[in-house]
Amino acid sequence: MDGDLFARAAHRAGPVITGHVVRLVEGYPREIKVGQHVLVAVLFSAGIARALGLLLAALRQAGSGGAARRRWRELRKGPEFLVTPLHVRDTRGVLCEMEIHGHLPQSALDPGDHVQVTVRRQKDAGLPPRIERIVNITTGQLLTPRTPTLWSHLGPALLLQATLGLLLVGAVAGWTMTR
Repeated sequence: MDGDLFARAAHRAGPVITGHVVRLVEGYPREIKVGQHVLVAVLFSAGIARALGLLLAALRQAGSGGAARRRWRELRKGPEFLVTPLHVRDTRGVLCEMEIHGHLPQSALDPGDHVQVTVRRQKDAGLPPRIERIVNITTGQLLTPRTPTLWSHLGPALLLQATLGLLLVGAVAGWTMTR
């Protein structure tokens, strides 16, 4: 193993760092925080549409045999994404530490690969910069890690219900305003 790996790595802000991959550390999960105000608004709007659906189902005597709903704690917890620390020695010989958020193919990066990395500073100043894009010059691959978002965590069904609930509230408000 390289003795320089145990030296303190620099947190270069970038935006573009060119160098060689020194070490790709085993990834670990990190959770995305979900804002409570956004979650309350979405669940309230979805609840209106769900209540209307349950009312219509009761009127038709069909029952409400839908899928199980996710609980508040499950939605509040937020999605997890993979964080993989990466050390790159840039063209000036500085060891730069950065993080890959999301999944990449197993063979995408190997130690010794010549890479050009685009990074962005994270909100927490104590964390290394986050990789937005990797160009593996050795293999010619363009890699863009993707992390889950709040909207993908909530899911299309809940967001559709929330949209229908907002449209229903808007229609009722518009109807009462014209009367």
